[in-house]
Amino acid sequence: MPFSNQEPVLGLRTPDHVAARLERLILDGVFRPGQLLPSERRLCERLKVSRASLREGLRILRSRGVIETRQGHGSTVALLLPMQDKSPLMHLFHDHPRTLFDLLEVRALLEGESAFLAATRGTSMDRVLITRRYQELADYAEHAEHIDVERLARLDHAFHLAVSQASHNPVLVHTLQSLTDLLLSSVFASVKHLYHRAGPREMINRQHARLHDAVVAGDAEQARQVALEHLTSITELLRELEAESERLERSAMRMEPW
Repeated sequence: MPFSNQEPVLGLRTPDHVAARLERLILDGVFRPGQLLPSERRLCERLKVSRASLREGLRILRSRGVIETRQGHGSTVALLLPMQDKSPLMHLFHDHPRTLFDLLEVRALLEGESAFLAATRGTSMDRVLITRRYQELADYAEHAEHIDVERLARLDHAFHLAVSQASHNPVLVHTLQSLTDLLLSSVFASVKHLYHRAGPREMINRQHARLHDAVVAGDAEQARQVALEHLTSITELLRELEAESERLERSAMRMEPW
């Protein structure tokens, strides 16, 4: 478990400070939204606090909506920025495909800075995880006999998420995580419409490799540039496909009797 095992000073054993320490671990991405927290026994051992202080600290977090507890199932980290399909905003986004380009624009802004910060701040462990996620993506893209679009999109998203986590900016990471469904929809769109074409497929694979190499090498400016180039080129290709589809539709309409 990658959280601190250092002996806390006495004042940090109070319930308020236990709650604050757990909040810090959540902000730092050690415990992620939807993740089940370790058992009370394990948390007491790692945080070196009494069970009474821990339980009161957990109660404080429940009252703040930071964690959710189900009898017999333990406590999980709440969805800190709940933007689900039932949200009116999510309904509008999903039902109006034109917002895909707006989303790609937002991704460029956020992921460009994520890549820059990841290259600047990423630790050796961050780089190991980024490489692992990249290798999973690259191996599947290269060796799969039949590409499952949804699986490839999730591997693609996991790689970009690992880069964002290495930025060590909790606000940025949680913002991106709160948009997971929307981000996956944009990745899915790019994979579905572009990946079956040799040119775009090679471009996407090459950009992923360059992004990985720049972040792992600590080349912040190159990492930002590649991330921006990656999303800009995908946007341009999707716009070209949309324009081509509209031309074909107009041509077909002219051929039909009215």
